[in-house]
Amino acid sequence: MTLRHLQAPVTRRGGLGFQRFARALIRLMPCAFVAAAHYVQTFTPPNIRKPMMLFRTFLISLIAASTLCGGRGAAAADVTVFAASSLKTALDDVARQYEARTGLDVAISYAGSSVLARQIQHGAPADLFVSANADWMDVLEADGLLVAGSRVDLLGNTLVLVAHDTDAPVSLTDPTALATRLGEGYLAMALVDAVPAGMYGKAALVSLGLWGSVRGQVAQSDNVRAALALVASGEAPYGIVYATDAQSSDCVHVVAHFPQITHPPIVYPMAEIAGQGGAATQSFRGALMGETARATFQSHGFIVMEHTP
Repeated sequence: MTLRHLQAPVTRRGGLGFQRFARALIRLMPCAFVAAAHYVQTFTPPNIRKPMMLFRTFLISLIAASTLCGGRGAAAADVTVFAASSLKTALDDVARQYEARTGLDVAISYAGSSVLARQIQHGAPADLFVSANADWMDVLEADGLLVAGSRVDLLGNTLVLVAHDTDAPVSLTDPTALATRLGEGYLAMALVDAVPAGMYGKAALVSLGLWGSVRGQVAQSDNVRAALALVASGEAPYGIVYATDAQSSDCVHVVAHFPQITHPPIVYPMAEIAGQGGAATQSFRGALMGETARATFQSHGFIVMEHTP
């Protein structure tokens, strides 16, 4: 299975030595970066720590992106899927199972739903799109870029507050609890005006009356897995991510669950892209709604929607 980020080219053959070097470098980057960040946090004057935090957030996003792009190459995939980054762990498993059963090759590009939707608008060769909210799918549908009748709500999710070094619960009904816990630290979130996880998170904080007390301490990342990485690495003490993201990491603790009434429903719609794909795309789309995939998604913490494959 090919796991690509923003259509970075990956080949099955050739350059194996460089690929091994790159993978080794990627594994070492987080450790070196965390050490450097600790030095900056300890020895940087307080008046310039916030700009440095923004720079560290950018670098953490690059590390998370490099993780999303890891995988084995494919010369020519039978199906190309654009999927929200929060789906990575579960969708990787589903695709591997499908490949083993069918012998077909599935290439997956992960990023924020807004980034992927814009790429599709500009002609990126996606066969299937799985978004983390309905709005970006609505945009593509309004542009006439979806195959009629192929759209279906595939999955659901919930929103949680995670912490790096504590599992002590945080009260979301106490107007000062979260700000007090943050202290001078940062709250990691996906982009609050563009990426679904960030939009849901901001809506929940606004609904609970907490946004005003923490908005100045929000460290925004270009996707929810990058926000998760900030907390997992200890760069941000707290973050808002999907429950499935929290389940995928051993380095964070869930300290609060956001009530579903505080934000729009978290739904993952799926649709085929017009002018792309074919029988293999329809086959994989059907498999994503089948019993094997349903069980896998549920094991990763997703809510499986009722529908007919």
